[in-house]
Amino acid sequence: MMKRTITLAAVAGAALLAAQLPASANSSTALLRLRGGLTLEIPNSWRVYGTADQVRVVTGACARPKGGYFQPRCDSFWVMGPKALKTGGEGFRRYDPTQGPFYPASDVAPCATNPKYGQVIGKAIAVGYRNIGVAHKAHYRVWPGRCVTYSGGEQKSTFKQREWYLPQSKILVIDQWATPGLATILKNATWDN
Repeated sequence: MMKRTITLAAVAGAALLAAQLPASANSSTALLRLRGGLTLEIPNSWRVYGTADQVRVVTGACARPKGGYFQPRCDSFWVMGPKALKTGGEGFRRYDPTQGPFYPASDVAPCATNPKYGQVIGKAIAVGYRNIGVAHKAHYRVWPGRCVTYSGGEQKSTFKQREWYLPQSKILVIDQWATPGLATILKNATWDN
């Protein structure tokens, strides 16, 4: 079987690793194996970084792909696990999609598109369920975000934070960049178990 090397966060390990991934049936994609037996078929051009519990999939331009969650100017989405969820709510509370978005901070974090501004996330504008593969329903939320000046709170731009949360598997997918095709990739995911 043909193999392709891409950078992959070893979800079971604690450091960034290079791993061999099996090629998918489509030569322009690769399979990204994540925790809990979840596998996503992603474009070869996307790069994967992270540690045991926080995986960043870079889908375009990115100033610092190995930066932390609030690292701005990085077209990407995140896949978070149980450890990140323990402090993933605002004020470092446990993440709960019914209580608010993933926001592991107690102050105004930098806006994803421009660190000159802070981000403010409002009440969910879409609430429901979406399939991640067959027979795995995720809690789905879309949170409207605003990028505002730190002095005065003047709005400069907007974004939407989409979240897919699988409570049984303790997996959360977060996208602030409206990643093209991500919803379809998640819908077509496969599971080992």
